Amino acid sequence: MKNVKSAGIALGAAASVLFTPALAFAEGTESGGADILIPKMAEFVPALVIFLIIWFLLSKFVWPKVISVLDAREHKIEDSLEQADATKAEAAEIREQADAIVAEARRKASEIVLEARGDADKERSRIVAAAHAEAEDIIAKAHDRAEDEKKRAYMSATDTIAKMSVAVASSIVGDTLANDEAKQRELIKKYLAEVGKLNA
Repeated sequence: MKNVKSAGIALGAAASVLFTPALAFAEGTESGGADILIPKMAEFVPALVIFLIIWFLLSKFVWPKVISVLDAREHKIEDSLEQADATKAEAAEIREQADAIVAEARRKASEIVLEARGDADKERSRIVAAAHAEAEDIIAKAHDRAEDEKKRAYMSATDTIAKMSVAVASSIVGDTLANDEAKQRELIKKYLAEVGKLNA
């Protein structure tokens, strides 16, 4: 309330100062001449007093508020600039952290890809080794089977040859060999031994 009253006094004084020279100028124009430029003491002293009162009121009540408002505005601008700098620094730090996270993610992805390639190579080598082992096993079994077939064929052939030999020998030697089994066996063993030497 006190500030409103002081502002009202200041406005009244300012209006009177502004209004007084206008009256003096109006009076001077009526009289004419160079007297207009020279102030009259009766008008100068009240104008000076009113000017000093207005200056005092402005310096006492208005200028401190204007200066405080300007100071507050300056502090607010400085705070805003500091906050903007802090935000900029924080954004730069967040950007660096994000770049570091992206670089780490790329490094881990590369490691995963290399590890997957290594696992794939190991699995391929294992599959190839298993295939080779299975092929060798199949070949070995085939050789064993062929060897068994060969032995079976040899046994069958020797049995057939032995029977034919007994038949031929029986017809040559006569009935005595056909009835004597011990002699037949001895003759077969002897013949097979000779055939074995020929095959060897």
